[in-house]
Amino acid sequence: MAQIKIAPSLLAADAANLGEELKKIENAGADYVHIDVMDGHFVPNLAFSPDITKMLRKCSSLVFDVHLMISEPMKYIDAFVEAGADIITFHHEAVDNPAEVIDYIHSLGVKAGVSVKPATDVEVVSSYLDKLDLLLIMTVEPGFGGQSYIEAMNEKIKKARAMIDALKKDIELEVDGGVTAENINMPADCGANVMVAGSAIFKAPDISERIAKMRAAVK
Repeated sequence: MAQIKIAPSLLAADAANLGEELKKIENAGADYVHIDVMDGHFVPNLAFSPDITKMLRKCSSLVFDVHLMISEPMKYIDAFVEAGADIITFHHEAVDNPAEVIDYIHSLGVKAGVSVKPATDVEVVSSYLDKLDLLLIMTVEPGFGGQSYIEAMNEKIKKARAMIDALKKDIELEVDGGVTAENINMPADCGANVMVAGSAIFKAPDISERIAKMRAAVK
């Protein structure tokens, strides 16, 4: 199994000390930082603007993995690229022409990802999968942190891994929602290689120890 990447979700961090929280996860060996963007429309919550992302960029050299859980992603892609995003992921369910959005993200010089909600069959991405740098499988309903991992998503992760492997392309397979040190082996065994975890990391007494424990759990 390839080395997994750990992407702590900033949604679970101490909002009053985001710069310090970023430094903590970087020093603890995180690979990415997962930045959830919510509009109160596509999902029933609000989070992280381009301005905050830009400020955070000054605090960290981590890969900024920006997840647009919003209804009109095209309106905000430029702003998040300018703010320092390295990867921009939008939801298949939010747009009419995903391939067009992917091409636009690439035209700005950043990596493009697509996410699918739990109820969406991953087969929907097959027509444009070869364009992607990252495919994100939601393992909870998007919108709020602290939810439990939906084990029924394991079959979807396996299917996504098979689709990626059939293309023989280097496309990352990310999972987001309810991932802990106790269950991280499930998505890893199913073929995911980027693990988003919020509460499991930021609420840990020792973040370095928790990230190390998560890595060890899939070796």
